Amino acid sequence: MEVYLIRHGIAAEKGTYADDEQRPLIKKGQDKTAQVAQRLLSVGLKFDLLLSSPLVRAYQTAEILQQASLAKTIETFAPLKPDGAIAEWVKWQQQYQVQHPDAKIALVGHQPDLGNWAEMMLWGAIQGQIEVKKAGVMGLKIPPIGTPIARSTLFLHVPPKWLI
Repeated sequence: MEVYLIRHGIAAEKGTYADDEQRPLIKKGQDKTAQVAQRLLSVGLKFDLLLSSPLVRAYQTAEILQQASLAKTIETFAPLKPDGAIAEWVKWQQQYQVQHPDAKIALVGHQPDLGNWAEMMLWGAIQGQIEVKKAGVMGLKIPPIGTPIARSTLFLHVPPKWLI
């Protein structure tokens, strides 16, 4: 199974909305995310499923990816909210992987959580060293069921400036 960690695009400044969960992408964020989506499509990438944080900016990012024909389905996934528990995702992933061992899943979320999740999948511990840029993409190959998830392999880590 391949998992792609995608950070939401450029959003309205923090503090400009009473409810931070409602902060949307700004026009520049929409445009840059659309360019990234087109580049991913041009190299033949398609996702079997997009899992998105329910926060507006992340869901809008997932919608842009879907509109670019990178995936047919978006599902909101609460653990992708800031400070979400990776353990909930690992449980979901293991169940999904049983039926879809060759799936390509995109997780659309936030920093530092995506970087922390990547570190857990690669090293089994958060070290605060991986950053996923806004509209950036990381690809991880998840090991077969029965192998610790901390044995994942990083095969892609690109900021948007390298994709557009």
